[in-house]
Amino acid sequence: MTTPHTVSAARSDNPLGTLTVVPWTIGPTAETPVTPFLMVYSLGDGRDGPEAGEEAMRAALDGMGLSIGERVVDAAVERGTGAHLLVEAQRAVLTMPFMKAQCPVPAEWEAAAKENGHVFLICSVRPWPDAVPGEPVSEQKLKSFVTDDQVVAAAAHVRLPVRRLQG
Repeated sequence: MTTPHTVSAARSDNPLGTLTVVPWTIGPTAETPVTPFLMVYSLGDGRDGPEAGEEAMRAALDGMGLSIGERVVDAAVERGTGAHLLVEAQRAVLTMPFMKAQCPVPAEWEAAAKENGHVFLICSVRPWPDAVPGEPVSEQKLKSFVTDDQVVAAAAHVRLPVRRLQG
């Protein structure tokens, strides 16, 4: 089970609405180590409704040079995305041109992120009003959303390098 975290509750001023971040891991399997993921999504509660929020998210991701549903962008190679991730002390700090979020992550997630040197970021254009910040999300509910063909096709996928504090 994992818990989504609010990025911004100032929905009245923002067509994106309440942005939320949720971390999870997959694995390990015989072929792959534990893989950390982060998903950014809106609750669909923006000032102009969910459809306008989808368009606003699509425009924000397009402005970062991210394609929707087509391919995984490697942000270590394509450095102009403006997306950055700091992982330290069981916290993930995600910075994107349209948001900054800090959310707690499980120790297993942090260890996998540091070991792999990257996480897979999914930015969903489709809102997910059922996953309310601060409320636990079951593994089944999360899996159902992130593997839905329409959600996958309407999301930007980024292999995002992990930064750490120096010292």
